Amino acid sequence: MADEIKTLEGLKGAVAGAAAQIAQTDAEATRAPVRDTLGRSYATGKRKDAVARVWIKPGKGKVTVNGRDMSVYFARPVLQMILRQPFTVAGVDGQFDVMATVKGGGLSGQAGAVKHGISKALQLYEPGLRGALKAAGFLTRDSRVVERKKYGKAKARRSFQFSKR
Repeated sequence: MADEIKTLEGLKGAVAGAAAQIAQTDAEATRAPVRDTLGRSYATGKRKDAVARVWIKPGKGKVTVNGRDMSVYFARPVLQMILRQPFTVAGVDGQFDVMATVKGGGLSGQAGAVKHGISKALQLYEPGLRGALKAAGFLTRDSRVVERKKYGKAKARRSFQFSKR
C-alpha cells in the first residue's frame, strides 16, 4: 500500500512537471514578433540616469548612436564590447542595424542603457532569442543608482573630518 502511494505521488509530480513545461512552451509559442510598418522593433533601455531609445532592423550590423557611429560616440573599446554583447549571446552578430538616441548620465551608463534597449528590442523582433538574452541577464534593468547626499554629511555617507581642537 505504501509503495502504491509513493508511485502515485511520483506520477503526480511528473504530471505537474510536464504540465509546467507545456505551459512554458505555450507561453513562448504565443509570443508574436512586435514590428512597425518599416520592419523595425523599438525598445527603451535604462541604466543609472541614462535613457536610450533603440530601434533595430535587419541589416549589416551598423550601430548609430545619437547620429554618430558607435566607434565615434563610444571611443573606449570596453563600451563598444558592452554594446555588442546582446548580439553575441543571441548569435546574431552583424544581422541587425541599430539606431539609438540616448540622454542623461555618463558614457558608461549610456552604454548600459543602449545594451538594455538592444536586448529588449531583439527579444521583441525575434521572440525565440528571449531565452538566451534572459539567461545572460540582459533583459533585467540594473536598478543601481547613485545614492543622494544627506544634510550634515560631506557626501552620501561620509562625515566631515573630525577635529579634536
